[in-house]
Amino acid sequence: MSLIGAYAVPHPPLIVPAVGKGEERAIDTTIQNFTEVAKRVAQHQPDLIIITSPHAPLYRDGFFIADAAQEEGSMARFNAPEERLTIQGDPAFAHHLEEQLHRHSIAVTHRDPDHTIDHGSYVPLYFLAQTLDLSTVPVLRIGLSGLPAQDHRFLGQAIAEVARSTDRRVVLIASGDWSHKLTPDGPYGFAPAGPVFDDTLVDIFSKGSLSELFTIDETLCTEAAECGLRSFQIMAGALEESPFEAELLSYEGPFGVGYGIAAFEVEPLPEDPISQQSTQESCDPLVALARTTVETYVRTGAVVDIPTPLPSTLDTEPAGVFVSLHEKGELRGCIGTISARRETLSEEIITNAICACSRDPRFRPVTPEELPYLSYSVDVLGKPEAIFSLEQLDPKHYGVIVERHGRSGLLLPDLEGVDTVADQLAIAKAKAGIRPAEDVSVKRFEVVRHTKGGEAAFRD
Repeated sequence: MSLIGAYAVPHPPLIVPAVGKGEERAIDTTIQNFTEVAKRVAQHQPDLIIITSPHAPLYRDGFFIADAAQEEGSMARFNAPEERLTIQGDPAFAHHLEEQLHRHSIAVTHRDPDHTIDHGSYVPLYFLAQTLDLSTVPVLRIGLSGLPAQDHRFLGQAIAEVARSTDRRVVLIASGDWSHKLTPDGPYGFAPAGPVFDDTLVDIFSKGSLSELFTIDETLCTEAAECGLRSFQIMAGALEESPFEAELLSYEGPFGVGYGIAAFEVEPLPEDPISQQSTQESCDPLVALARTTVETYVRTGAVVDIPTPLPSTLDTEPAGVFVSLHEKGELRGCIGTISARRETLSEEIITNAICACSRDPRFRPVTPEELPYLSYSVDVLGKPEAIFSLEQLDPKHYGVIVERHGRSGLLLPDLEGVDTVADQLAIAKAKAGIRPAEDVSVKRFEVVRHTKGGEAAFRD
């Protein structure tokens, strides 16, 4: 594997709501596209996220590369100490990268005088934490340096090479604000070079001509009081050997500082499963309710409210319900009830959806990063009826319930790999702890299966 995507992002502390306290609404376009970047990163399912930051430790003659196994940070410097996060590092990747730079006679240090995550890294991490579990996806922080632009370019090339040699799927986040001198009322005042510098970056990122980042006049950069150019040059080096699609997502500067967001996709994004499901499931309120229940519970621990007014498909008699979750085609959880235990069908779905994602004893609880890749089905059971001949069964159309001495086992219809009545009964017996040779009473039931496509498939 190698670099699969890179993103240029800003790092205004006030974009974090605990810091901005409402001021962040002035850069709502930036917030929206930061959220878009976080969603794309999650879709890529990276093995490692690398963040280059102007506010990580900066050394004149070498680069800072974090090699800690774990790092913590907060926005206490910006009067929001309650805003905190913890990340896992990747010491092995850091040392492979250090070896590459040493071969090029470039110094590396792991010394961080502040021993905390800098805000140039924290701000993008704040958004990434909305779509990724940062306890499972490692993050490697890298600082800029006083070395020439070509050394920053080589650092990017080294990142791509180590990603290839270690077979890692790497996403690079190049953190950096643009000019700090866009308006007279901004914190740094106005300089004519400010808008010129930002217009230059808009043109470069829109075209994807990243080699032009190395030809920007140094005097222009100084007069514009830019922040992120060297971070973007590292990104350019990392992308140098890879074809990519460039997209300038947004640019704005309401506080006198330029905030630009650009995406450079090396590997095509997989189809967005959340958007896909939202479109499909909008036709089927039962599946939509199951999905909303799971996503809300997994992300917040809260139980969703019963929808009001109820769609007609939910405003029916209570019934037994099974909620099934699949992840990339594999079963991820399935819990249900043979007959109604709640007063309404919607309550039955909500209860069983929560159990399916968190209490199925065969699986660990669903985690937030899995949510985009889940598909859902809701089976509404008809009333069981006794049978007197196995000829009355059909595993494609009827589910079965087997009973013996107070033990019972249920199997839904139309399951992959269950092609015969004998298979169906054997599995149902095994689920109940009934021996294969033991006699059982058998009931069959019909199912209305609601699938992720929004179509209700009748199993009768």
